[in-house]
Amino acid sequence: MRVLRSSCLYLSMLSVWVWLAAPAQAEIKPSGLFNDNCVLQRDMEIPVFGTGTDGEKVSVTLDQDKAEATVKDGKWLAKLKPLKAGGPYTLTIAGNKDKVECKNVLVGDVWVCGGQSNMEMGMGGTANAKAAIEASANDKIRLITIPRHGKPSPQDDVSAKWEVCGPQTVGGFTAVGYYFGRALQKDLNVPIGLINSNVGGTPAERWTPKEALAAEPALDVYAKNANSSDLYNAMIHPLIRYAVKGAIWYQGESNAGQAYRYRTLFPTMIKSWRTAWNEGELPFFFVQLAPFMKIEDHPTDSNWAELREAQLLTLKNVPKTGMAVITDVGDEKDIHPKQKQPVGERLAQAARAVAYGEKVEPSGPIYASMVVSGPEVTLKFDHVGQGLMMKGDKLTGFTIAGEDKKFVNADAKIVGDTVVVSSPEVPKPASVRFGWANYPVVNLWNKDGLPASPFRTDTWPATTDKN
Repeated sequence: MRVLRSSCLYLSMLSVWVWLAAPAQAEIKPSGLFNDNCVLQRDMEIPVFGTGTDGEKVSVTLDQDKAEATVKDGKWLAKLKPLKAGGPYTLTIAGNKDKVECKNVLVGDVWVCGGQSNMEMGMGGTANAKAAIEASANDKIRLITIPRHGKPSPQDDVSAKWEVCGPQTVGGFTAVGYYFGRALQKDLNVPIGLINSNVGGTPAERWTPKEALAAEPALDVYAKNANSSDLYNAMIHPLIRYAVKGAIWYQGESNAGQAYRYRTLFPTMIKSWRTAWNEGELPFFFVQLAPFMKIEDHPTDSNWAELREAQLLTLKNVPKTGMAVITDVGDEKDIHPKQKQPVGERLAQAARAVAYGEKVEPSGPIYASMVVSGPEVTLKFDHVGQGLMMKGDKLTGFTIAGEDKKFVNADAKIVGDTVVVSSPEVPKPASVRFGWANYPVVNLWNKDGLPASPFRTDTWPATTDKN
């Protein structure tokens, strides 16, 4: 009896040892971006990817199309043929033994919504939130939020969940992103997928890959910082194999103290994202900083004005971009203005023109050139659209200076498609500035319903140049 018990114990232990010693068979697992309710990008190859055991075959099926891949180095990627907008479909991902089904999948346009707190700000904290949330149900808009954290090295996957847009899901979702997606969905009548990837209080260098920072001498100081690139690593890098239409961006407040360097940093970040996605000139639309802080009666230096200038220069110098000017929705005491609907809708209008080729005006008036004639300066603009206009009885926000660089408030008037600026205090003008303040009080628009961007005509040294 004792021998029998010893033999049974030995066999039991042997079986456990054999089980532990056997090579583990990892299940076929798609990226966390593929689950029920997801939106896949239309009109381009659809990459589907994930992890598994080396050598295992993976088949991916969507509608009538099927693609196959083999796991190598623990990863696999299959590419489905381009599809027109439509659905719902079931996306099936199968290995040798296991199968994953993603149901209620749509094909449409996918947009990444990035930036800091003004992009992160959820619908529940915005103007007219209650009515907007109650009216938000739309099966053709899908939402996914990327977990907010950083990593010291690039990550390949995220744990996230797509949801159908509606009162139960949109309250904490980016308001700018929602209003952008809602406007596009209404205009295009195709499904829209919105990827919410943003963190409040973060500078752009944390959203830029380390190698891109190190390659620019002006940005090498950022590359050496411990937390540079950490948000890119954890919140953007896992997305780069997922096909998207483009990105929208609201950020800059955290870089205002180094606005001059932002002239290099921001275009570098955009270029690095485009390189990572490998989709050519990925459409990229951003928000110029809103007015904030005390309204000044007289001209002053302004880090925020210099940051807006860096954003304006990015618009002028980087192709396939657009900028939403929001000088009319600021708040003196709150860095997070609650009017987010016009922000999202202006981004959508820029996208309609630049990304979709519609014949709509993408921007308010943008300074182009000036002509000095005696005591007057005549300003010319791009994006005049249907014509210049002012909101109010008198143009505001213009200042003027001579070679002494001492700015004073100026008189300004619209003359055709130009603005003529002067001041009796400056008989020989050398420069004009518009909206050059932390909180610009300005009212120049085009008749297409878009405000003019703040600008300056000079290139004199600014306060952040030395930073």
